[in-house]
Amino acid sequence: MKEIQAILRRVQTGPGPWVLATLVTVEGSSYRRTGARALIAANGDRLGSISGGCLEEDLLARAARVTASGKAELARYDTTSENDLVWGVGLGCHGIVRVLIEPLSAQAPWLAGAAAALEGGAPCAVQVVWESPGGGKLGTELASEQQVPSPNIRYLIQWFQAPTKLFVFGAGDDAQPLVRMAAELGWQVTVADPRAAYATPERFPEAQRWVVGRIEQLIAETRPSAGSTAVIMTHHYIHDLPLLHALLSRPLAYLGLLGPKKRAERMLEVVGSEGLAVTPEMRARLFAPVGLDLGAEGPDEVALSIIAEIRATLAARDARPLRERQGPIHDDRY
Repeated sequence: MKEIQAILRRVQTGPGPWVLATLVTVEGSSYRRTGARALIAANGDRLGSISGGCLEEDLLARAARVTASGKAELARYDTTSENDLVWGVGLGCHGIVRVLIEPLSAQAPWLAGAAAALEGGAPCAVQVVWESPGGGKLGTELASEQQVPSPNIRYLIQWFQAPTKLFVFGAGDDAQPLVRMAAELGWQVTVADPRAAYATPERFPEAQRWVVGRIEQLIAETRPSAGSTAVIMTHHYIHDLPLLHALLSRPLAYLGLLGPKKRAERMLEVVGSEGLAVTPEMRARLFAPVGLDLGAEGPDEVALSIIAEIRATLAARDARPLRERQGPIHDDRY
């Protein structure tokens, strides 16, 4: 998601002309999944990647041809050689990939449509036509349910999900690396705290919103939406308790609570005594103590464990080591 966000921003704000390379098919193994993109400027500057670096030099040469001709080009790369040195490096992927390289204008309709949808928090889909035997146009456009492509056309449909929304309740120093890491991933972060001197743009320049108010006002002001994520880390029981009470009943995808397990269980008992029936579904959404067991020490490592747990939860993964995974590393369901 961060890659397409960066590409959209670059095309909308920077001078062209541009060429867009999209990985449209993968047979066997590949460093990147289908839908990976690289934006290439006329001077050779590149944003994004298609591979681990082994294909990019050839893509630059092809991009120059596409810029000159104004016509899209389909490239096929075979890295199944036994010695794995086809491109002069040990790629280690052993697959066949196809990459569509197309000229891109800032006025392309799909760019504005995708940007508007993502900024509004809505998903959108694009269709990348990479083969059209009848001589039809190759390239990217917005997809719709009404579209029925010709059976002879080969294309990739890709959904762009809205950026992950993270609400951080508590603007202490240990929240700073959490916000910074989330923003680096392209997440939209809101920081909320009752202390006006803490939840500020100066302390959290990577956040999109800074909300200050009494604890009972913070939820109403931030309005965490269904499917978003939240972490409670005020370090004050009297603040954490009403926040937990208010957030438990919301259909969040993830709710983390900083602090020991016994403290969390005690808080759940109190919340129940206050009239909220804590259901198994609520408990399943609550991660307390927050974070994966990484042996984390210090705010940066704790933030890493929280970000990793949120990502695994959203992807419905169990965060086990990849060497223990029996299926493919990349599963396009997620």
